[in-house]
Amino acid sequence: MRNIIYVLIVIVAITILLFAGKRMSHGPAAGHLGVGNVAGQVAPEFELKILGGNGKTMKLSELKGKAVLVDFWATYCEPCKAEMPWIADLQKQYGPQGFQVVGIDMDPEVGDQVVSTFAQKMGVNYPILLGTANTMELYGGDRGLPVNFFVDRSGKVVASELGLRDKKVLEENIKKSIGEPVKTASTR
Repeated sequence: MRNIIYVLIVIVAITILLFAGKRMSHGPAAGHLGVGNVAGQVAPEFELKILGGNGKTMKLSELKGKAVLVDFWATYCEPCKAEMPWIADLQKQYGPQGFQVVGIDMDPEVGDQVVSTFAQKMGVNYPILLGTANTMELYGGDRGLPVNFFVDRSGKVVASELGLRDKKVLEENIKKSIGEPVKTASTR
């Protein structure tokens, strides 16, 4: 009897591994970004509640024609706190050129008032959306915070950054997303 149970467990494990391998061999699921270089992939659609929006939502597709920075962050994230003032400055600087930051808070369980107070303290001048685990999954899964996706005017990702990056790196990716030439070391 014990051998039969062992054989059944092995068969189930092999079946699960085969299905997982088959799914992974086809790349990310439609509408999902993979992990790694996602440049050129279409940014997944989302519809999330707007912080302080009285139940109103925002879809990424509403921003088509604009360059967008999708910034996943949380109130407990120290690197997020460091980059938020930079992102607010870059929103102010590049907003007139058709650039829009969308902050996605990944700890809505702390409550809207805590998130709102935190965003004010950080000088946020862009919409904050209340993220979900599903939204994070669409963008490659939970790999840490902050994670930023730079989307061009056509809705394709031009770059992504995991973790705290220098303000200049953020700005170069914004320039890519708005279609402005980026100076590299060889063209300076």
